[in-house]
Amino acid sequence: MASLTYDLALAGLSVGSAAALTGVGLVVTHRATGVLNFAHGAVAMVCAYLLRQFTVEWGWPLAAGAAVTLLVVAPGIGIVLERFVFRPLSVPGGDPVRTLVASIGVFVLLVGGATLVWGSGARADAPTLVSADPWGQLAVALVLAAGVGAVTRRTRFGRELRAVVDDRALAVLGGIDADRVAAAGWAFGSFTAGLTGVLLAPVVRLDPYGMPLLVMEVVAVAVAARMRSLPVAVVVALGIGVAQSQLTRLHPSGWAEPLLQAVGANLFVVALLVAALVLPGVGGRDALPRTATARVPTPPGAWIVAVVLFLLPLGFAGSDLHTSVQVPALGVVLLSLVVVTGRGGQISLGQAAYAGLGALFTALLAAGRFPGLPRVPELAALALAVLLVAPLGLLTGRPAIGRHGLALALATFAVGVGVSRFVFTQPYATSGLSLDRPAGFAGDRAYYVLELVLLAGALWAASALRRGRTGRALAAMRDHEPGAAAAGVHVAALKLTAFVAGAALAALGGGMLGMGLRAFDATAYDPVRGLLWFAAVVVLGADSVLGALAAAALLVGLDAGARGGVAAALIGVLAVLVGRFPGGPYEALRATAARRPPHRRPSLTPLGARIRRRVRPAGGPVLPEATAAAG
Repeated sequence: MASLTYDLALAGLSVGSAAALTGVGLVVTHRATGVLNFAHGAVAMVCAYLLRQFTVEWGWPLAAGAAVTLLVVAPGIGIVLERFVFRPLSVPGGDPVRTLVASIGVFVLLVGGATLVWGSGARADAPTLVSADPWGQLAVALVLAAGVGAVTRRTRFGRELRAVVDDRALAVLGGIDADRVAAAGWAFGSFTAGLTGVLLAPVVRLDPYGMPLLVMEVVAVAVAARMRSLPVAVVVALGIGVAQSQLTRLHPSGWAEPLLQAVGANLFVVALLVAALVLPGVGGRDALPRTATARVPTPPGAWIVAVVLFLLPLGFAGSDLHTSVQVPALGVVLLSLVVVTGRGGQISLGQAAYAGLGALFTALLAAGRFPGLPRVPELAALALAVLLVAPLGLLTGRPAIGRHGLALALATFAVGVGVSRFVFTQPYATSGLSLDRPAGFAGDRAYYVLELVLLAGALWAASALRRGRTGRALAAMRDHEPGAAAAGVHVAALKLTAFVAGAALAALGGGMLGMGLRAFDATAYDPVRGLLWFAAVVVLGADSVLGALAAAALLVGLDAGARGGVAAALIGVLAVLVGRFPGGPYEALRATAARRPPHRRPSLTPLGARIRRRVRPAGGPVLPEATAAAG
């Protein structure tokens, strides 16, 4: 027994060491720049893939490949991100939530790019840089943490770092190069991300989606350290790693056995939920930047074009029609983000969880497997699933009452990860749960018509939240929450309303998507999808229902007509540019056209200029003799 305890402790130290590296990198980046780097896990994944490419595919020596990956590529990624993505967002008065959107954009871009280059399949042949002995990984984590602590506390750079974090503008006035400090912070943060990915790759299967999410689950380590204390981050990471490893010894029995086993195997997710929902939040701003959520004028005829495009698939057949079935369903899911983000100005990174719950509840109800309820027809099951999921919007609505900006983003992300890990992985959701279409709508064309009807209803509901007293109150809360509260708007109730309505729409879209696929597929609603959907809605116009529909068509069409990852890469590029084009691509094009210089008339020849002076005095009309003189 003692030997088993010791072996499990060693295994936990190995996991905890990787988590500690992640915590150190996130803390240093946040202390240098004020940014919670959501792309940390994606950088780790890219570096792990690059080391495998250098050594396995190209035959480089492991030492050379590791040196290039960790000492050149990883810090270079951080410097490029700081210079071209985050520096334009760090101007005085810049909105930190726009920085969050850019960070999510980098995450999506790297995940999509890795899928394009290396494919979506998992790789199990990643090279081992450090021995599987946990003491070596623990030594790496402790040495890095101690070194960073010494630098930040006892060197001039450390004093500059603290000054920039406390007040960037004042530090610049004091002669500190804040850009250099931020670049150094990003370089080191990306180095630790690369090191984390390289150490984890031999232990977990390397794939573009799994590793980034796995790394982001341990963000609880940095949150528990209040984004400042390196010793706390290391101790928390090691403690959770050892505890999670020890819990594998337990073998509970009874109906709760699968759930308890999932909790024991995902203790970092439990810590993320506690850190995001229970501990005091981090960050300060609440709503998304006004320029990103304000209503963009709809071009004339845009609705006509949208209707025509959505009716075109009725003329398709075969695989084209089958693929098109996903577009209206995803459009309804993205409309839920328009309600929460565009109308209410609240950050929601967990809408994929509500969409998945809608699909899961619909499948369980239609199969007669929902506890306490008999089997119901598919269409009634969809309606009942929406009613059951809508109140669950309080899971993210309640934190939104007292949490703002980054803290709200973490809370909604934690809910999405928790539902994915503890609900979608249970046996009742993974044992071949199928979902038929409603009677009379089994064919793709008939079902597409039903989807268009449901989409029209969702569009009406989303538009209703813009009109009347509720619409005015939501707009006031989005633009200036304290002012809305002072004007008598019940902000707390309004936030709950937005999140409950958003959960209902997401559940409707998720159930429609499940019916289109004829099965419940948990991977279609993982948290990475939630980040992609959020980024797509924001960059295409958070308060535009047409933007949501365009995003749905773009996400489905690009990935169906090209190699997987194209849509994610494109959305990532647009999100990365949010600092330069905060109003979205349409607003950017409109502003560019407005800035074009006026059309200049061609210059006259010397003879023409003399004739003009003679026949047209300054400011006077052109005289009739002008034609004859010109002749």
